[in-house]
Amino acid sequence: MTKLKLGNKAPDFKLPSTDGSEVKLSDWRGKSHVVLYFYPKDSTPGCTQEACDFRDAIKKFRTKDAVVFGVSADPLSSHEKFRKKYELPFSLLSDEGKSALKAYGVWKEKSLYGRTFMGIERTTVVIDKDGGVVRVFPKVKVTGHVEEVLAAIPQA
Repeated sequence: MTKLKLGNKAPDFKLPSTDGSEVKLSDWRGKSHVVLYFYPKDSTPGCTQEACDFRDAIKKFRTKDAVVFGVSADPLSSHEKFRKKYELPFSLLSDEGKSALKAYGVWKEKSLYGRTFMGIERTTVVIDKDGGVVRVFPKVKVTGHVEEVLAAIPQA
């Protein structure tokens, strides 16, 4: 697992998207800041709230010349239902193979009720137009998070 370091290039990836394309991080270099928010599972309470918070602030992200992508290990079919149900104006990326999740260090051992398992640690990464890591928000608490992310985006 990679430990992201501020200023280093963000790991590139190519993942299928709910918009029907494959999103490659390097395709955004020189064009927009990128906000990647990694979340555990579609249609769960915390993940739904987080997605809706990003949705409700999307105009602010666009004003800052930033694109938002949600990433989880759920299949595209689940992402498409989730995106449609909550009218999400950004793409959700499916990482069923967990390559990006591991590259970004968000695929971790977790525990719940005394049981340990592997899963996604809710994390957001802000990447500048040059592909550099500007800010990492590990172990995200959903309430108020979107405002923190907006504040971390470099001025255009």
